[in-house]
Amino acid sequence: MSSHLDYEINKELGECYLFMGELDKAKDYYEKAAQSNGIHPDPYLGLATIAVQQGELDSAMEMYRKAASIEPGDKALAGMGLIEMETGNTNRAFELFAQSLEKNPENMIALFGVVQLGHVCDRLEEVIPFLETYLAIDPAKHEVRYSLAGCFFALGKKDMAATHLQTILAADATHKDARELLNQLEEEV
Repeated sequence: MSSHLDYEINKELGECYLFMGELDKAKDYYEKAAQSNGIHPDPYLGLATIAVQQGELDSAMEMYRKAASIEPGDKALAGMGLIEMETGNTNRAFELFAQSLEKNPENMIALFGVVQLGHVCDRLEEVIPFLETYLAIDPAKHEVRYSLAGCFFALGKKDMAATHLQTILAADATHKDARELLNQLEEEV
């Protein structure tokens, strides 16, 4: 059997066991996949996920770094961002989420991580382009549009916030959060 086939089988089995919550078996198969073909980041991403679930953040960071060294993809960068966020390195986490979004503007983990940290680190102006890029791809994603409206609201750009909230409500008149924020805006005017 070729090493590529071994790799594929072991990776798939690792994913299946991870999905079923059998972390020890998943870890065994991901390790076999990594040994049979060290040129793919997927087994290391799987091992990082397991380490996070087991509370082993240092090990998870090491696996994300290995994955990123093979292919600096958005998933590894977002994973490293989550760990940096968890350990209190908020500005480093923001940078990693931003790098992840530059590779894949639709990475929701990185997108909501950058939004959360934009508020915490007072970097909302930097967050807005990421949200706008996402909405250029999927303008109907109300959670993203609502986050953008929230950023504009927090920055005092109430007209821009209102425009986005009205867009949400035009598509979904029952969107409670958008209605509440728009009412709050109108009361302040």
